[in-house]
Amino acid sequence: MSYRGNTLLHFPYPLTKTLMLVGMPGAGKTSIGSRLARIYGVPFVDGDAEVEKAGGSSCADLFARFGEEEFRRGEERVMERLLNGKRCILSSGGGAFLSEKTREIAKRRAVTLFLDADKSIIVRNTAGRTHRPLLNTGNPQQVIADLMEKRRAIYETADIILKYNTETLGQVLRRVVATVNEYARR
Repeated sequence: MSYRGNTLLHFPYPLTKTLMLVGMPGAGKTSIGSRLARIYGVPFVDGDAEVEKAGGSSCADLFARFGEEEFRRGEERVMERLLNGKRCILSSGGGAFLSEKTREIAKRRAVTLFLDADKSIIVRNTAGRTHRPLLNTGNPQQVIADLMEKRRAIYETADIILKYNTETLGQVLRRVVATVNEYARR
């Protein structure tokens, strides 16, 4: 649907709002989001990169310097600005959707899509990465399992939920495009 061989196909963007991708760190929000933006011909915005730009440092550094609570307040302000801006494909940080204020704004200004990746994908995609502050402690598999358990109910309030496990990025992308297009036709 979105790829034919190695050729990227383009579709008109079917939504009147921003498409906000939510989910665990390592679920593929940035990889999928950047490709979706090319398919639909709309801007891609990486929420973590915007937080870093606003804070003048990496998310990991901001998290370490100010603590999680202050980091989340800053992230919330950035998400509010982005959600009130021009429509785009927005890849949110893994914890951004946990904010009630962010979810309230997203409900009005975006269609939210929970990329519900299997734990094995998240473990693989985050292994050895030091820029994810909450995953840099203890046993990564256990930390991920605990975070998934705590966050799942909130992520599941998204407008669209897409579960995936063994599919390739291209296969997941095709499913996302089909799901978003179907959602827009309702």
